[in-house]
Amino acid sequence: MRGAAVRIENLTKIYPDGTRALNGVSFSVTPGEFLIIIGLSGSGKSTLMRCINRLVEPTSGKIFVDDVEVTALAPDELRRMRRQIGMIFQQFNLVKRSPVITNVLSGRLGYVPPAWSLYNYFPRDLREQAVAHLTTVGIPEKAHTRADQLSGGQQQRVGIARALMQDPKLILADEPVASLDPATSHSVLRYVEELNRRDGITVMCSLHFLSLARRYGTRLIALKAGEIAFEGLPSEIDEQRFKEIFGEEAVEVEIA
Repeated sequence: MRGAAVRIENLTKIYPDGTRALNGVSFSVTPGEFLIIIGLSGSGKSTLMRCINRLVEPTSGKIFVDDVEVTALAPDELRRMRRQIGMIFQQFNLVKRSPVITNVLSGRLGYVPPAWSLYNYFPRDLREQAVAHLTTVGIPEKAHTRADQLSGGQQQRVGIARALMQDPKLILADEPVASLDPATSHSVLRYVEELNRRDGITVMCSLHFLSLARRYGTRLIALKAGEIAFEGLPSEIDEQRFKEIFGEEAVEVEIA
């Protein structure tokens, strides 16, 4: 399927201890889609997301982003490809002692000379761009606050602003609300949804909760033991399919 934003072919990941995290996973993501990956802990969600930008090296299979085979790229080519892929992490991955604006500007490091980051030099236009992205996520007044002085929700907004500094075509959000309370979870996901709808950025987001997947996803893939257990519209998961994915004893939790 040419023209896909992401195409996965027979992706398998086996860790050194023998754990088979992914087992022959194949699917594609259309440009502008908000695809949500759900599953229990250990289902392979994070491994899948990190294989796409090769933070985790696949054991076998192929990954294409904009028809470029990521799994075949040399290190320099991979660094250039990663510019197009913004990553939002579960644990925020901020430099806690640095100001918010410095954390946001780090999203631009793939584009600037290495010496700039060494001396924390960023020209005025990039600093203005960083503040603009902080405005997008609602916290421009926090630009010069240390990252460790922010709430969890505010730190995740900084993570989103950092990803936006890359001018990404694709955003990978790996359990972006796992550390947040329900109200803050919705706040963060609404910002991601706005980027998807307003700017046409393709989003792949892994989540634990089906209620959040139903609210935000345009399509859903459920993983179970490293394999696809469901692929379709979030509304198509009825009680029977829910129990097939999560187990007979599972109870769906609503995140209001």
